[in-house]
Amino acid sequence: MAKEITGYINLIIPAGGANPSPPVGPALGQHGVNIMEFCKAFNAKTESMEKGMPIPVKITVYKDKSFDFITKKAPNSYYIKKALKLKSGANMPGRETVAQISQKQIRAIAEDKMTDMNAKDIEGAMNIIAGSARSMGIEVVED
Repeated sequence: MAKEITGYINLIIPAGGANPSPPVGPALGQHGVNIMEFCKAFNAKTESMEKGMPIPVKITVYKDKSFDFITKKAPNSYYIKKALKLKSGANMPGRETVAQISQKQIRAIAEDKMTDMNAKDIEGAMNIIAGSARSMGIEVVED
């Protein structure tokens, strides 16, 4: 018989940086989950990733206070900023442009994130990444 689920927790935690301080501690504590057990498991799973990369994680909490978690790829904006070596996007997207991104760079990001994206094919994923770039004030250019 399957365990009864009592809730889900969605967090974005830096890779290898889970600790009991906010936001992790309070989010897990209110569901009665062992915070240190989660932190150790998360840090072990993400130790091979780039240190500090923001990792979205979905934690499933069960009635007996046990948990499972699924890690996803970093947000689109993280990959775009990393590819262009930017600190941030435009302050006024649509009015100002801070950089240009090529279709080749967009394809590389889309191929890396394809498992987590809601797209049928690589072209659909590329459109999603290009939309994220435009919303950050980055111009999408042809190769």
